[in-house]
Amino acid sequence: MELDRGEGIPWKGNYSSWLEQKQARLANEEKSADERRKTLERELEWIKMSPKGRHAKGKARITSYEKLLSEENEKQAKDLEIYIPPGPRLGNIAVEFNDVSKAYGNRLLYDNLTFSLPPGGIVGVVGANGAGKTTLFRLITGQEMCDSGSIRIGETVKLGYMDQSREALKPDQTIWEAISGGDETIQLGKITVNSRGYVSRFNFSGSDQQKKLDALSGGERNRVHMARMLREGANLLLLDEPTNDLDVNTVRALEDALENFAGCAVVISHDRWFLDRIATHILAFEGDSNVVFFDGNYSEYEEDRKKRLGGAADQPRRIKYRQLTRA
Repeated sequence: MELDRGEGIPWKGNYSSWLEQKQARLANEEKSADERRKTLERELEWIKMSPKGRHAKGKARITSYEKLLSEENEKQAKDLEIYIPPGPRLGNIAVEFNDVSKAYGNRLLYDNLTFSLPPGGIVGVVGANGAGKTTLFRLITGQEMCDSGSIRIGETVKLGYMDQSREALKPDQTIWEAISGGDETIQLGKITVNSRGYVSRFNFSGSDQQKKLDALSGGERNRVHMARMLREGANLLLLDEPTNDLDVNTVRALEDALENFAGCAVVISHDRWFLDRIATHILAFEGDSNVVFFDGNYSEYEEDRKKRLGGAADQPRRIKYRQLTRA
């Protein structure tokens, strides 16, 4: 029994064995402390960065798409907690909406929606529940059709969407089996990693990896879907509230992964801080069937919204829809 910093820690074995186990424990503590230190450094670096610097960092993703695809970037990816392997090279267009309208019954979700997502872009999608954010994903994946206008998906686009993997999950599988496929090592692009280590990066460590899928909470199932989807080699990711049920360190690891991802992403999130750090554009469902596509992160969008709406921008409002008028 070791007494250390006010705790009694039992060890199994003789003194020599204890020394070996103690050494391993200290190494793990140092690794955890180093990860916490890096997280704090990233937080301070971001807080001290000027708004102009944050904007420039987001725009750099667009102009450095080729660099993100390079082998050198893939070598650096070995240092990332979470690594998202690149999919096929994207052309000039990833997703393009042209005058798209969509309604349910007499409720018009959006009208004449137009935007284009370039290679390397990350679009943060914001708006009240029921405004049409998830419907946007269903339009991109072809699960639903628009009422008018057109949606163009790039010829080389390979979609990664969590909903696409739900039917492949078997209730009697363990978390580790569902994510790893039962293999001790998995391929992330050209990188080979230990599967249990990969699973642990999504807050599933130790005995948690042996939990059956039918016993998981909704948040845990979402993490399983995300872990499966991120390893598939897509070049366009559709992420619906990806930070839910993640601790701070894992959220920061996901931010780093997206910043280094050689592809595009569309992210629905209520986490404004998260969108500030990753988004190059914002798609905002502002109510009254109005959708704004803004070039910049969330803070810049909010500043623009207040200039446009004045005092009305601070007034909380329930989601409203324009009524669809039919000929």
